[in-house]
Amino acid sequence: DRPWRWSGGPAFGNGARAGIALIGCRLVRTPEAWSLPAGARYPSHTMTPASSDAPDVLYRAAVVDLLGVLAYGELTAFERMAADAALAPSIQDQAAMAGLAATQYDHFVVLRDRIQQMGVDASAAMTPFRPAIDAFHALTKPHDWLEGLIKAYVGDGITADFYREIAEHLDAETKALVIAVCDDHASSGFIVETVRDEIAVDPRLAGRLALWGRRLVGEMIAQAQAVAAEHDALSLLVIGGVNRPDVDLAELGALMTRLETNHVRRMAALSLAS
Repeated sequence: DRPWRWSGGPAFGNGARAGIALIGCRLVRTPEAWSLPAGARYPSHTMTPASSDAPDVLYRAAVVDLLGVLAYGELTAFERMAADAALAPSIQDQAAMAGLAATQYDHFVVLRDRIQQMGVDASAAMTPFRPAIDAFHALTKPHDWLEGLIKAYVGDGITADFYREIAEHLDAETKALVIAVCDDHASSGFIVETVRDEIAVDPRLAGRLALWGRRLVGEMIAQAQAVAAEHDALSLLVIGGVNRPDVDLAELGALMTRLETNHVRRMAALSLAS
């Protein structure tokens, strides 16, 4: 059960693939071994996953974890983007980044309110994920405006893709909420234009920014593994739902391929090698 750490290499190479696989493979346990979050309270109304035979209590625990990690991720994204706006070279760029930050906060409010509607304290649901997410941001603090843009576009894009995959195994209401939050991350077209324009002016930037994108992926894998190591119910959603007794390696491989394809597409849109 010792957390696995990605030591480097190209984005979505063998190391990153192994990291994502381990998030799923460490979950081969019996449901009796899992427990609810300390202090969590669940509502009495019915909320069942896509497969109705899944253990209800375990599923509720997974949903609380999912919304908790999403909510804290959006809150820290708001703080990060607001700070990065100060690095903008023009008022127009500053306003654009501030707009993205405001969107993250709107996401946070929606997720926080949903957690509270479930009868769970939102702060308690988010707190377990604070160390991993804070560590990620501490290790990936942008040094300049362009690195901040890459992090907002590439990093948040991968995260959104990952949660969209999980959403496929959720009940209709929760799935709609997660998809809505993740799809709203696409409103960052100005980032692509800005980065491409800067590279066109100074092609030497491409190498440094490509390496930065790879580093973001590596740190995200480490973060995901840290979260998976502590939250079995949440991590089980990665492999297809709480009613699955084992890991479907074919599905896990297909998931990784989809994540990799989208990542390569984003990097190419920025005129960067992945």
